[in-house]
Order: sequence, then C-alpha cells, then structure tokens
Amino acid sequence: MKKSYLFAATAILCWSTVAVTSKLLLGSHNNFQVLWISALFAAIFLFVVNLANGNIKKLKAYKLKDYIISILIGLPGGFFYYVFYYAGTDRMLASQAFIINYLWPIMSIVFACIILKEKMTIRKAVAIIISFLGVAVVAGGDSTKLNGDLILGAVFCILGAVSYGVFTALNQKYDYEQSISVMISYIASFVLTSIINIAQGDLFVPTLVETLGFVWNGVITMAIANTVWVMALKAGNTAKISNLAYITPFLSMVWTSLILKEKLNIYFIAGLVVIVLGIFIQLKEKGKKEDLSMQS
Repeated sequence: MKKSYLFAATAILCWSTVAVTSKLLLGSHNNFQVLWISALFAAIFLFVVNLANGNIKKLKAYKLKDYIISILIGLPGGFFYYVFYYAGTDRMLASQAFIINYLWPIMSIVFACIILKEKMTIRKAVAIIISFLGVAVVAGGDSTKLNGDLILGAVFCILGAVSYGVFTALNQKYDYEQSISVMISYIASFVLTSIINIAQGDLFVPTLVETLGFVWNGVITMAIANTVWVMALKAGNTAKISNLAYITPFLSMVWTSLILKEKLNIYFIAGLVVIVLGIFIQLKEKGKKEDLSMQS
C-alpha cells in the first residue's frame, strides 16, 4: 500500500471516532471543558512532533505580526469549530451531529468565494443548495422527533461547518507551516477555554478514565488525524486522497451504532448521501478545471 493511502486511512480512522469520543466526554462536561483539556493534549503532542522534526526552529523567524495572524487563522478551526460542534453534539445524536457537521466542504467553497475571491458558478450554487437540503433531511426528516433542542443543535453544527470553512479559506490565503499553525491554534484554544472556564468556575481535575478520553480526543482525533492527513496530501494525488475523506461519516455511523447503540436512521443515511452528492458536484467542476489547466 502506498504511504499516501496508509496516511489517509489512519486519518480517516481517527476522525471517524470523533462523534463517539466527544459524545462520551460531553456526558460529564460542557463544550468549553471538553475543548479545554483536549486542546491541551493536542498542543503538547504537536509541540513534541514539531520539536522532533525541527519545525519548531521556524518560530524564531516569526514576528509578532506572524503570531497574531497565525492565531487569527487558527481560531476558526481550533476554537470556534469545536465549540460549536460540541454544543451541537450535546443536543442531538452523535451520528446526526457529525453528518450535519460534514457540511464544511461546501462552506469551504462559500468562503473561498468570499475570502479568496473565487467565482461563484451555477454548479457551485447548485452544490450548496443540494448539501443544505441534505442537512434538512438529517435534521428534520423524522418530523415526529423535531424539537427546539434538535434545531438548536443543528444550527450549532452548521456554525461549526461555517467556522471550518473560514479556516480552510484563510489557510489557503496565508502561507504558514501547517504543523506550526495547527499547534498555535490549539495553544490559543487552550488559553481561551482556560479563561472561559475560570470565569465560569468550571475548572476540574479529570478522572483517570476521563483523562484517557481527553488524550484520545486531543491526540488521536485532533493532532494525529490532522498531521497524517497533511502527510497524505503531500505524499499522493491531492484530488484522489481528498475524496477518501467522505468515507469518514459513513464509518462514524458504524462506531456510533456499535458503541453508543444509536440506531442507523434512514433519514441520516439519505441526508448524508445528499450532502456528499452536493460535494461531488463541486469536485467534478474542480476536476474539469484542473484537467483544462494541465492540457493548456
């Protein structure tokens, strides 16, 4: 097996456990508490990785402006994304929240148009509409279970996807070392959640079992998943590797079914298929443009 596919498979496997891990941790703690400890472990792990591969030396060349920009780039992906996603997961089924959260590739298109000034085409607009229809199916397909808490949870998950869309667009606009930027974003997230938890009187000492959960959430689903995914993209065909990411929500539903005992819901599966369809419509347009650029 090629290294790129091995790295991609590792990232997908790690990401697929996000829904289960976050739901279990949210059973005892709120979204800021979960992010607080998770971000700490993620930051520590990435610091060790950057120290080992020599990337940490690049910080010497950073000026105050670079640190500020890196933090501002990282906050949508390392802070707001998780705060909103955890808030949504806390109010609905883990599988449901995770699927709605997978609206982020479409939101990346939206903010590429806003921030990077890319052209909004008819195909992109259709892809966005289709994906939002998928979200409507996931959130409200079974109208008998629709309530205020579920609607609020869906809104939070959408806001999480929006945050990650902003994050991806900003990362394309500013050229900083990815592993350093992600590390800085988790450090900033830890500092911010520390302040929030202190202000709310929500500081706590996790139990041994909780610590293992936080280590898994911070190191495996945050730090390692993001690190090996970047390695996969660098080692292989970006378009082919990127397409593999859409296996994640389907695999996640398997874990939530086996571990959390959540029943596989036909509306969730149908909605996810519609969301992914919208994403692939956009990918097809991108693929055509890449083919034309290679021919010219």
